[in-house]
Formats: sequence, C-alpha cells, structure tokens
Amino acid sequence: MQAEIAVLRFGLGARPGDLTAAAQEPRAWLMSQIKGPVPLAVNAPLAPSDQIFAGLLAARDERQKMKQASAAESADAKVVFNAVREAYQPHYRAQVLARAQSAALTSRPFAERLVHFWSNHFAVSADKGVVYGLAGTLENEAIRPHVAGRFVDLLTAVEQHPAMIAFLDNQYSVGKDSMAATRVAARFRGADTGQPKRQFGINENLAREILELHTLGVNGGYSQTDVTSFAQIITGWSIGGGKGRLAGGVPGRFYFRDNLHEPGPKVFLGKTYTEQGQRQGEAVLADLARRPETANFIATKLVRHFIADDPPPAAVDRVARAFLKSGGDLPQVYAALIESPESWDADARKFKTPEDFVFSTLRALNVSPAQPEEVIRTFDLLGQRQYTPGSPAGWPDTSKSWDGSDALMHRVLWASRVGAKYESGVEPADLAAATLGAYARPDTLSALRRAATSGQAVALLLMSPEFQRR
Repeated sequence: MQAEIAVLRFGLGARPGDLTAAAQEPRAWLMSQIKGPVPLAVNAPLAPSDQIFAGLLAARDERQKMKQASAAESADAKVVFNAVREAYQPHYRAQVLARAQSAALTSRPFAERLVHFWSNHFAVSADKGVVYGLAGTLENEAIRPHVAGRFVDLLTAVEQHPAMIAFLDNQYSVGKDSMAATRVAARFRGADTGQPKRQFGINENLAREILELHTLGVNGGYSQTDVTSFAQIITGWSIGGGKGRLAGGVPGRFYFRDNLHEPGPKVFLGKTYTEQGQRQGEAVLADLARRPETANFIATKLVRHFIADDPPPAAVDRVARAFLKSGGDLPQVYAALIESPESWDADARKFKTPEDFVFSTLRALNVSPAQPEEVIRTFDLLGQRQYTPGSPAGWPDTSKSWDGSDALMHRVLWASRVGAKYESGVEPADLAAATLGAYARPDTLSALRRAATSGQAVALLLMSPEFQRR
C-alpha cells in the first residue's frame, strides 16, 4: 500500500507505470523528485512577465487617450478596452494549458504538486485585471525555480514578483516622508495654488498578507503597529516602467523606487531595522523566514495538504522542527513530511479538489489536453478556475469546501463526458489496477464489470469513492 500512498497522496495520481516505479522504495522515489528547480514538463512558448506587463502599460496609454476623447467617441473606448483584454487572453490560456499538460505528463509528480501547493499559498488571482495575464508567470518564474531551495529565497522571489506587487497594489504605496511626498508638499506650501493637493499614503495590503498568509499566520503574534511599520519598510517595492517621476527600471520587472520609500530606521516585531532602501525589506523577510511562528504555520499547511484536513499535531511538530533546524531548507522540510508515520496511514485520505480530480484523471488515462479551451471549460464547470481563487487566501484545502451535492453532480457530468470521449481501447478493470492499485475495492471492480459500456465504466471508476480521494 505504500506505493499507492506515495503516488496518489504525494503525487498527482498514477500514470501507467507509476505504481510499479514507486513500489520498491516509495520514500526514495519521492525524495528523488525534489532536487533542483521544477520547470514545466512541456516546452511551452510562454511570454515572460515583463513582456506581458509592457503590453499592459501600452494598453493603459491607449485607454487614457480614449478617455480624453470626445463623448461621441466614448463608445470606441469600450471597444478598445475589450480589444486590449482579448489581447491578454492568449497569455492566460497558454499558461493554463501548459500547467495542465505539465501535470498530466510530468515524471516528477510530487515536485509538481509542491509547485501547486506553493502557488496556492502565495495566491494571486487573475480576476484582477492587472494580474490577468501575469498569474501564471508568478508560478513559473518565482515558484518553480525555488521549490527545492530555501524558503527565504522562495519568499523573496514571490514578494518581489510583479504579479504579487500588482495584485496587492504595493506600487501605489508611498511613504509620507519620502522624497516624492516631500517634493509635492513643497509645491503646495504657502499660497493656495488652486490645484488639488496630492494625497500620499501607505498601502498595507502586501505587508498584511505577507504576515497573515505567507509567513507568521493570522495568530502569529504581530500587531497593527507591526503591519504599518512593515508597510513603511517595503514602500518603494514596485514595478519598472511608467513616465515622468515614475519612470525607471525595466517595464514589468521588480524595481525599487527610492523616491517612494519611507526613510529611516523602523521598529518591527521589537527589532530596529537600520538597513537602507530595498535591503530593509529583505532583512525583514529573512527574519520572518526564520521565526518559529512561520515554521509552525507552514508545517500546518503542508500537513493539512498532504495528510488530513485536521493536521495531526505530531506531524506538524516534526515538520516545524525540521524547518527551524535547517533554516528553512525545503528539501529537509519535505523529508520530515515524508518520514512522518502519519503520512503513511492508509485510511487518512484527502478528498480531491477539482484540480486534483482533473489532473489525476488525465494521468490515469495517459492523455494530455491539446487546447486551452477544454481546460478552461472544465475548471469553470467544476468550480476551480485556474489561477483565480478570488482572494489572497487561495483555494480552500478541506473537503467541506468541495464535496457539496452540486459540486458532485458537476463531477458526474464531467466524468460521463470523459468516459464517452476516451472509452475506445480502455479496459476499465486494468485501468483501475493501474491507477488505484490496492485501493481498488471489490465493489468498484464488480460495478465496472457490470457497466453497459466501457465509457460508462470509466465514468464509474472516476466517480468511485477511492478515486475521489488521494
């Protein structure tokens, strides 16, 4: 049963041959996958974030020109806006397709699942216009290179990625005593110029989510004062591009705007940070990555994701201790998870999210989607539109969020479509053995034999209780 646990719980579902490959040394099979970066398993021609963001800047310039047009031309502005949005859709579609193909074809399914875990941990949502074409680039550019590295490097790469900065609006955060604010205040000092005064202020979104969702957790011991101080510390963390005083940097890449940064030492969580500029924020991230609250928060989420909705305390403690002892060396953290006895409890199975369900189905049938539309339609139907959790908190990771009656009916509908599409040449009993191994129940095998068609049998297999869990 350990091979089945390694492949189904830690991986993305069994492709033909996976159970055999993992059978001899399941733990070694898992550990071999978490060495070095985790690139996409397909050679997809995806545009980088800076290229996509440069297109966004050009689109905004065009929209601004249309806003300044006469009322008679206002209808054209909407046309231009829609045209611009359609120009970004190929980027989103290409990212979604590449992600699904990689999940279906990868020979490192544990590593690929970890990519998905961290993408949800550091969630951005494509339903915010500025992130529409960038959400997938955060996963590919900031997460995949660092999944098997140090947590502090992963954390820094994510927080400095343009998708995260744009999603949480840190490019608009301006220190009240920054050079930019001081210059503007000087312009309006004295006589009334008749012009509206510019309002500068701190945006706390990124600082708050780093503390609440990315490191310490909501009960991590910080105060509102710490949130405000941290927000001041990361003023100036921005994105290259722009015009006038906002010019500078490579469009679409991280750029530290010193003129927006709140100067001077700052106290955060009882420690005074005297570092200057960009380094001040990086010093805080380095300290956050070493704190026991962060270790416990990350360990809890990993154990919940891989073992049980109610994380066993002993497993959480074991993983957290590995995090602290190693200084956040992620392969050692994953090793502690793999070595936890609770990880190998055959009865501790998680209900699959729609993402788990779809990717494990693709792997079971040994197929890969060819068109982005089929992936997008599938996840729209099942309620987990890719890269669109709608919140910085990401998608929920417990069964109560996914096992409602409507959700199950949608799964039945999709499974029926899949069965009808891929029934040719499929022997359902062999498919059950190859994908579920010892988890295949006699009742399920009997139902497959009684099915009227191979397509119906495939659908029954996909909707069986054992396939719906990992």
